[in-house]
Amino acid sequence: MELDRKNWAILEALQQDARLTLTELARRVALSVPAVTERVKRLEEAGVITGYHADVAPQQVGYGLSALIGINCAQPYKNRLLDTLRAAPEVLECCHVTGSDSYIIKVVTRDTRHLEAFIGRINHFGETRTSIVLSVPIPPRAIQPCVPDGT
Repeated sequence: MELDRKNWAILEALQQDARLTLTELARRVALSVPAVTERVKRLEEAGVITGYHADVAPQQVGYGLSALIGINCAQPYKNRLLDTLRAAPEVLECCHVTGSDSYIIKVVTRDTRHLEAFIGRINHFGETRTSIVLSVPIPPRAIQPCVPDGT
């Protein structure tokens, strides 16, 4: 799908506040409500907009610890590992990666004891390496237009 400046303006506004009314969104991007409605619909149908969500502060709901876990998992165990991770409420994200790890898993737990128990549930799938998150100096941010670097 071709993303022009108006589509990018819509995406930027919705990434900042997905609860905007179509009227407010239209005002912010200087389009009519029908035009914005049609553009949002096309962005959704094209898979550019994949959903709308609320950001929840883990600490405010009982998760005091965040960690990144790398795991090197042999091919025969990958599907079972992924099934286990999908069923685990601690898992926020799992990325299939290159390098020495098969996957990098972002988790939240109540405390170190909870983290240790979680690692114990997946350790039999492969060797793990865990990094506890101390702070997040660059939080997740909105996707911006890709600018060619000239190379």
